[in-house]
Amino acid sequence: MQSQFAVFEKYLPPKASRYCFDLWVKHGFTLKVVKGRSTKLGDFRFNKGKKPIITVNQDLNPYAFTVTYLHEVAHLQAFEKYGRRIAPHGAEWKNTFKEVLFPIVEAGAFPDELGLKLRRHLANPKAASCSDPVLMMALSRYDVHKSGILLAELVIGEEFLLESRHFKKEGKKRTRSICLEMKTGRKYLISEVARVERIAYTAP
Repeated sequence: MQSQFAVFEKYLPPKASRYCFDLWVKHGFTLKVVKGRSTKLGDFRFNKGKKPIITVNQDLNPYAFTVTYLHEVAHLQAFEKYGRRIAPHGAEWKNTFKEVLFPIVEAGAFPDELGLKLRRHLANPKAASCSDPVLMMALSRYDVHKSGILLAELVIGEEFLLESRHFKKEGKKRTRSICLEMKTGRKYLISEVARVERIAYTAP
């Protein structure tokens, strides 16, 4: 059990690690810390006949890791309490997410400025942190080892590089940007939290 707790100590801030570990013990799910993904920060999967699975990207800073982890735990708790027929980010999930996140916000697990933004976010939680631009930008300030900028910081019409591919941001759909790949003419939905390299832009 001590080796499992060490994982939580590695990825979460000190005042959140024990709380998040206890949730893992309580619910008995499989936690997978996985390679960073540009399409999502984490997910929850019901695994019929086996333990549920929660994944979280390993390249998140401790505060973003905590918020993402608890976002997915809230999915699990809402699933256990209300069943599979509820909307993924409906009222049941929102209320559960508030219940899960609020205790460690109040316990001071986050820096004061970030804690304030989390309290505001909890007034009406979005489907993902990237749906709340204020919270997203606040979390990204702690990405000390990442290069580039968030796709959310680009305005419509700006061009950027993502994994050496050239795109233009054309619009937004929920938590993702509609992006045109310049070479192929194909359009993709890319997460607003993807880190990209901005190409020089002249406003129209």
